[in-house]
Amino acid sequence: MYTGLIDQLNITDAELAAVMGHEIAHALREHARERASEQAVAGTLISVGSKILGLGDVGEQGGQYAYMGLMGLPNSRSHETEADRIGVELAARAGYDPRAAITLWQKMGTLGGAEPAKFLSTHPSRDDRIADLTDYATRVMPLYEQTRGVNKH
Repeated sequence: MYTGLIDQLNITDAELAAVMGHEIAHALREHARERASEQAVAGTLISVGSKILGLGDVGEQGGQYAYMGLMGLPNSRSHETEADRIGVELAARAGYDPRAAITLWQKMGTLGGAEPAKFLSTHPSRDDRIADLTDYATRVMPLYEQTRGVNKH
């Protein structure tokens, strides 16, 4: 979490709760540890495989690129989506409007330049992220309403 995010985007408390929920979700789900473990196993397998097959350093580097494109980046994007969803739920349970995650990403879109190609990115595209958050915010609205004492059921 950086103050620049708060200052540059002039984010609301609910948007800040969405960011904090997202980062807490990464910790709860141990995404960094899982990613490090996966990369260590993949690196070992690629290294041993390239030696057995006699592919050398070039073959090993190619294997690393193939792993990142086929497994590493897609897993990273799924971790980001999972953290978004859990973060929105955590924020809703804490009494913050889950739709603030949507406005946060809309604000983020006004800041940044061009996004990298989706298949090269560690994060979902902004449009995919906003679409998923829109759906998920709707799903957790009852939790938010319950915490706000506005039970509509």
